[in-house]
Amino acid sequence: MIKREDFIFTIGYSGSSAIVDSSLKKKFGSLDSEELAKKGLFKAALCSVIFANRESELDKVLAIYNSKTKEEAISSPEELKRKFGVFEVPAEITRVIRI
Repeated sequence: MIKREDFIFTIGYSGSSAIVDSSLKKKFGSLDSEELAKKGLFKAALCSVIFANRESELDKVLAIYNSKTKEEAISSPEELKRKFGVFEVPAEITRVIRI
């Protein structure tokens, strides 16, 4: 199973390996979902919520996203998930590659 800090800063996958941005992980890995969103790290904030299985926090992340972005507002948490392409923690990840 992949750790939270690795999942939220995963930039891609190669088979059963997650490729993780180690510099972002080191700098922001201890922040909670709301703090990540406030710093503009929306994908990481979304991943943090999904990893913790705290669907109730999705609305907070969505509200922060809509208040900080100049793009058209997103109306639902599902739309936010589609925008960033994150829906669940992949169960098949057995290895982490930090770059």
